[in-house]
Amino acid sequence: MKPSRPPEPSDLSHASHASRWLDTGCRPPQPVPDSLEAAIEYVAHALGHPVYVRWTLTALKRGCPSLADAKREHPAVFALLLEHDAAIEYWERGRLRVVPESTAPAAATVLERVLRQHRRRFRLTGPNDTPSDAPDGALAARPMATGEDVLQPTGVAPAWLARGGRFANAAALTNTLGVADDARAVRLFLRERASHSPHTLRAYVTELRRLAAWCSRERLGPFSDLTRQDLMAYRDVLQAARADASGTVRRAAPASVSRALAVISSLYAWWHRTGYLGVNPAEGLAAGRRARMTWTPVRFLSAAAFAHCDAVAAGDALEDIPPAVWARRRAVWTLYRFAGIRLAELVWNEALALPRIEVDQARQWTLHVNGKGNKVRAVPLPSACLPALRAYRRLRGLTDDPPPGEQLPLIHSERGRALGASGLYDEVRAVFALAAARLPSGESAMRAALEGASTHWLRHGYARTLVVDHRVPLPVAQALLGHASVQTTAAYARTDGTQLRDFVERSFPTS
Repeated sequence: MKPSRPPEPSDLSHASHASRWLDTGCRPPQPVPDSLEAAIEYVAHALGHPVYVRWTLTALKRGCPSLADAKREHPAVFALLLEHDAAIEYWERGRLRVVPESTAPAAATVLERVLRQHRRRFRLTGPNDTPSDAPDGALAARPMATGEDVLQPTGVAPAWLARGGRFANAAALTNTLGVADDARAVRLFLRERASHSPHTLRAYVTELRRLAAWCSRERLGPFSDLTRQDLMAYRDVLQAARADASGTVRRAAPASVSRALAVISSLYAWWHRTGYLGVNPAEGLAAGRRARMTWTPVRFLSAAAFAHCDAVAAGDALEDIPPAVWARRRAVWTLYRFAGIRLAELVWNEALALPRIEVDQARQWTLHVNGKGNKVRAVPLPSACLPALRAYRRLRGLTDDPPPGEQLPLIHSERGRALGASGLYDEVRAVFALAAARLPSGESAMRAALEGASTHWLRHGYARTLVVDHRVPLPVAQALLGHASVQTTAAYARTDGTQLRDFVERSFPTS
């Protein structure tokens, strides 16, 4: 294999030309940037994992405080750089690989493979296909590079974010971030508060770009220079009625406004707490409690749909599916179905050795996961799901029950490494797809629901089973689900009016 070389736009001549790939995961759909380097950065941030990174010792030391930290955070890269001048870290089949630069595939080849692997989101368009124009250039999905253009929306000069405003704290003694400009402060905020989920990261960046575009139009900013009056004015803009292309006057949904304000409030609160800001001008800006009270989950499958999917997962696989693959698929389905965990919570974290299983004296399993806000929680697994998990372990050559202190990924890829988020998602979707294919021809509504379902639908189903079907006390359900607020857990009770009616009837019995 030929040595890799620095990415150049011409590399895309054999990679289907990146701008012909359409990202359908944002609204409106956006073309992937034409430049190879920009396209790689765009796709990496859209998917939440690196795609193609060239490492040298200089680059490794630049991103870590010390060599010891570099060794701990990037052990495979560090080991290779002890023997080679450069190493390439790239994404292949659901996991990151690290190889010497001389044996690495070309960047364009890796990019094309990743785009094709995620073809549900990225679509290869014809020469005459063009996405609809975005109503606001600041909302367009653009590549997030390092440095000042992390949040760079259209029409905003790069230097706009690369400085500190009037409220930025220049005192090194109290500014624990150790940075003096908004660009780096935003990057640190996103790394700590949004890096656990690609969906969260994308939502945060979208809202901050929208605020940056508004500041540019109003000749305000950067973020650390905005006053409380500025942020209140921005809130009024979000809530104001607007006329669309047809002339119809519409207002943004309250939930959308609440999410936007919550992101902004989170940024300023974190900056203030870490000492980057001397004051918090966004204090009380977001009506967080009101947003939680009005939120109601809507993505549910019926009990019949769940029963059908469980039967399919417990049955035999298709003839072309190897037994090991089917056992893994059943194990993944079982964990999401009966633990109610988020997609990212099943992704292996080597530093924390999570998720992991603990087995008690009665051979009952408890799943420990790293949830939002890096909060570890324990989820007891019902006995009904243990046979599928034990069968998967036996096929991997492991004991039926994990021994004390076992630090192995719960789910492995075909190549023996931990299965990543995209791989876990694909396994759940494969069960949904198989279940939809095995429905009778008359079940069109259930088939449509299964074809649109994802891992989070299983979490909603788990929560509804606890709160609605079995009336588990809300604090207990909150602990199992890892909700920060009990109001979020209580929202599931609003999805079924019969429970509320039953409470009223029992409270006021007929005399």
